[in-house]
Amino acid sequence: MTVHLVKLAVGIHSVSGLAERQRLRLEAARAAEGPARLRHVTRATPRRAAEILDGGSIYWVIRRAIRARQAILGIEPAVGDDGRTRCALILDPAIARVEPRPSRPFQGWRYLEAADAPRDSGAGHDGVEDLPDEMADELRSLGLL
Repeated sequence: MTVHLVKLAVGIHSVSGLAERQRLRLEAARAAEGPARLRHVTRATPRRAAEILDGGSIYWVIRRAIRARQAILGIEPAVGDDGRTRCALILDPAIARVEPRPSRPFQGWRYLEAADAPRDSGAGHDGVEDLPDEMADELRSLGLL
């Protein structure tokens, strides 16, 4: 049974900002190592790794709402800058927008059951992805989107 992760995108203000930061990290990794994978390093290794690797994604909380997701392709051990053992989540570089869902701040990551995951927004069909997040949220609250 598939399970997902939810994580705060700290310091990120939009989905395009997340994409840009990840693009820069991937370019830096390619310059340092040659062929590179997009990795997100966390302190803890998920106990439900097998369920995550069964089609799970990481859902990103941006500006107090779940707004995007990326497929998790792998989970492997890593070493942090401080020399301590960490966990690297290997992510698909493609970012999918999802229907925004409010989320309170939390530390680390949380599990998200597949049945509770927000649906993809179908970006590209209605032009909403071109709107600033605040404007899209306001239009949704008014029932216009």
